[in-house]
Amino acid sequence: MNERLYSKIPLSQTIVHLCDIKGIHHIVISPGSRNAPLTIGFSEHPGLQCYSIVDERCAAFFALGLAQQLQQPVALVCTSGSALLNYYPAIAEAYYSDIPLVVLSADRPIERIDIGDGQTIRQRNVFENHILYSANLYSELIAAEQITDKRILQKQKEAQKHNEREINLALNTSIEQQGPVHINVPFYEPLYDKIKASTVNPQVLPIENHTYSLQDFAQDDIIEQWNNAEKKLILIGTNTPDSIDSKYFDLLAKDPSVLVLTETTSNIYHHTHIDSIDQLITSLNPEEFLDLQPDILVTIGGMVVSKRIKAFLRNFSPGTHWHIDVKKAFDTYFCLDYHVKMNPEAFLSEVLSLTKMVTSKYKEQWLAVRDLRREQHKKYLLDIPFSDLRVFEVLISNMPKIQQLQLSNSSTIRYAQLFTLSPGLQVFCNRGTSGIDGSTSTAIGAAIASELPTTLITGDLSFFYDSNALWNDYLPNSFRIIVINNAGGGIFRILPGKSDDYNFNTYFETTHSLSADHLCKMYGIEYHQAKSLSDTNKVLNSFYKSSDQPKLLEVFTPRLVNDEVLIDYFKHLV
Repeated sequence: MNERLYSKIPLSQTIVHLCDIKGIHHIVISPGSRNAPLTIGFSEHPGLQCYSIVDERCAAFFALGLAQQLQQPVALVCTSGSALLNYYPAIAEAYYSDIPLVVLSADRPIERIDIGDGQTIRQRNVFENHILYSANLYSELIAAEQITDKRILQKQKEAQKHNEREINLALNTSIEQQGPVHINVPFYEPLYDKIKASTVNPQVLPIENHTYSLQDFAQDDIIEQWNNAEKKLILIGTNTPDSIDSKYFDLLAKDPSVLVLTETTSNIYHHTHIDSIDQLITSLNPEEFLDLQPDILVTIGGMVVSKRIKAFLRNFSPGTHWHIDVKKAFDTYFCLDYHVKMNPEAFLSEVLSLTKMVTSKYKEQWLAVRDLRREQHKKYLLDIPFSDLRVFEVLISNMPKIQQLQLSNSSTIRYAQLFTLSPGLQVFCNRGTSGIDGSTSTAIGAAIASELPTTLITGDLSFFYDSNALWNDYLPNSFRIIVINNAGGGIFRILPGKSDDYNFNTYFETTHSLSADHLCKMYGIEYHQAKSLSDTNKVLNSFYKSSDQPKLLEVFTPRLVNDEVLIDYFKHLV
């Protein structure tokens, strides 16, 4: 085993040491020169797992996928200049999805900024609108042992204390608040010098954990309202698998006044829940909406996909809205009364131990509607032509029961919401900002960190947009990609304003004739294609079998049929 070496620069040593001691053991590095001290420090550490990703935008989403699964901060390391800006889409996603990332950007010393030096931009606080903490460190001009002037030595010590404090605060913030932080690190040259022993012993500030109980909030009011409400609606958005014990949903299932709506990304499964929200509410009339309108709305989890449930709850406002989350609460429905800063499982445990069941027809009424919608769903799918909707039915029914399922945004996540999934699936989608830009990179990072085999279902535009995601050496052989290629942005054909003219086709739908075939050849991925239902079923017969390389299935669906099939689907649900 080679002897471990350290960057000669104490600031680099300090960052590596503090990351290590706080459990940040996964480091995603993009190549560069100014970040050489950090690259040396991290890559020489035998206890850290480093990844090399050339494209910084892909690197950031790759790190996001790792952190999504690890539920621990992952560090990103880049050189100075525009390289840093490529992190921004993933930073914004991490900010809104509560995923911990630590951005370590190398920089020129401050006096070199805006004087015409290459690869310099204003990096300080560059993510200020979407970051939990920005630490701007001081650079070190020369090593401490070379300083003879006591005044300069004192300044150097003060700079080191400032840097230690800022690094601690940034790392602690990412861990405590589960989100992205930025540490900007200016380095003087030389950058590549190494030494055999560390020269720093930085102070370590402890990580704080704050826990609350229902007594810290309006407990008496919450309990009284719960006991008096005949219509309680629990809406669960994006949620980490296994974060809430199923026994609490078994208890809620017995209460006739409680109705639970779950999204695909909730990772909550129960036979008394309604798991296809749009399927339920799309065809409701005003009188039925009034019947569904809750006395109490309890929201759990992150972003909600369904536009229809948002519109319903804004137009038919609940009597009161409580959001349960240790960190934040968005007033999505313009009626938020309580932000209960508790873990949802702890909240349910306390509330269910202090409340009583209420006589009501609420659950019974809406589960009957759900069952009717499911029957209409099955009947409609029997006779539809080959299309996106039909393909999703086949994909979901042939999905291995135990799997991590990563979904891209736009039409992919919305189609998935129309189907009941296996409880063995763990489902993820970048719903923080709902962008299509990093779905493949995120899925690859997640596949590496997860103990489960991983499948990504993605649309063609999302896949081609993020094709550099495949440019790395880390794709697991069990990784599967399914690209639904409908020759453009098919979702725009469903939205209002569709018109089959040049402007629409070019600037909205962005029609194309691309295929993933050549990308698969370039990156060593086993390629399959399907242009019919029989083709799709045939490929799926062996698609998930073990192989010595990842696999991709590209399903070509008819561009001018998909929108009509989906629009008619909602008409036939009544």
